[in-house]
Amino acid sequence: MFDAIDLAALPHDFRWGTATSAYQIEGAVAEDGRSPSIWDTFSHTPGKIDNDDHGDIACDHYHRWREDVALMSRLGLNAYRLSIAWPRVMPEGDGLVNPKGLDFYDELIDGLLQAGITPSVTLYHWDLPQALQDRGGWPERETAEHFAAYASVVAERLGDRVSHWTTLNEPLCSAWIGHLEGKMAPGLTDPTAAVRASYHLLLGHGLAAQAIRAATSGAEVGIVNNLSTVFPASDSPEDQAAARRHDGHVNRWWLDPVHGRGFPADMREVYGVDLPERPGDLDIIAAPLDWLGLNYYFPATVADDPDGPVPHARSVRRPDVPRTGMDWEIDASGIETLLLRLTHEYGARKLYVTENGSAFPDTVGPDGTVDDPERRDYLVGHLAACASAARKGAPLAGYFAWSLLDNFEWAYGYAKRFGLVHVDYATQARTIKGSGHRYADIVRAHGELGRGAA
Repeated sequence: MFDAIDLAALPHDFRWGTATSAYQIEGAVAEDGRSPSIWDTFSHTPGKIDNDDHGDIACDHYHRWREDVALMSRLGLNAYRLSIAWPRVMPEGDGLVNPKGLDFYDELIDGLLQAGITPSVTLYHWDLPQALQDRGGWPERETAEHFAAYASVVAERLGDRVSHWTTLNEPLCSAWIGHLEGKMAPGLTDPTAAVRASYHLLLGHGLAAQAIRAATSGAEVGIVNNLSTVFPASDSPEDQAAARRHDGHVNRWWLDPVHGRGFPADMREVYGVDLPERPGDLDIIAAPLDWLGLNYYFPATVADDPDGPVPHARSVRRPDVPRTGMDWEIDASGIETLLLRLTHEYGARKLYVTENGSAFPDTVGPDGTVDDPERRDYLVGHLAACASAARKGAPLAGYFAWSLLDNFEWAYGYAKRFGLVHVDYATQARTIKGSGHRYADIVRAHGELGRGAA
């Protein structure tokens, strides 16, 4: 059944998990002292979200987390990537800590460990407290400093049981989509604010890495980036240059600084915005990484667009390439290419695929089951590519499928379903899909392989 996946190429202690984020699943947005985040504000702004959906209830994970941990156990998972809601822990973004907010994550971590599931904690998955946005948000340096203080609080509370820490999830989305394109919170279209936000996000990463390590011993700290393979639409010099710029925009701008290379000079010129640099910042940003996380969904094919917005490269639709329900191209080879690039070009010591998944329309059958062959095939194909990269030397230590549950998919609302588990939003009933059962079979087969080798 799994001949396509070279399971023997994966280490015996491979982490098999799923990933979620707080705002997308928790709900309970006004309970137990939580304050609004920028996503509460953005999602309640008319016209910003498909169908005017919002995360007020989402998957009600705040009240149903025990059921969701039980689902992970049924799938045979040994790891779970979750995010902490900053406005639940520190409602004003700084200052006073909300004990009930920390209590929730305290219980959740204990529940995971009791189930034999290793927690992987992300400190920032886009839900900046609105109180900090009102003071300028990520374009301001103090937000990075407040983020480090928040990281210290969480690490001090959970660090006796959590060793695997992510500072930021996909800072590209926070900076470029949230401040440049305006399609995500906080919904700005300001190139100067976007570039400043990108800088302070990475500064916040470095400061938070320091704070985590100061608060708890044995912490393994990493950052998660969403990366794409990039192809020129033609062999013309203009399209080749556009592909280089796009690679700088989505890949190198986020990878180079954390690996001690500084911000790419060519992209500084493209953006034309002075960075708010201070002496010593680049050393902070380049804090040593224990591991690097890759979120991969689709490749990019681009053509020169000199009159378009930065990076002056427009996406080109390749004919006859299969696409997901998000209209994203399906190209499993991209995940292998990126894992090997991170290994050879950036010298990654340990890699995790921290998100990978697909949205397709799901139908609940008359018998209550959800058969999703397209998502199942996507999963198998990308896992095969991951195993191939591991066989070629990528230090791949784990894979987290996106997502455990169907959830609030940001600007797309609830129309797009990525879950291995179907959620009926009217009743909150959970149903493991065919892809979830296939994932469980793969996890089990890898475990049996390891036991056989022993």
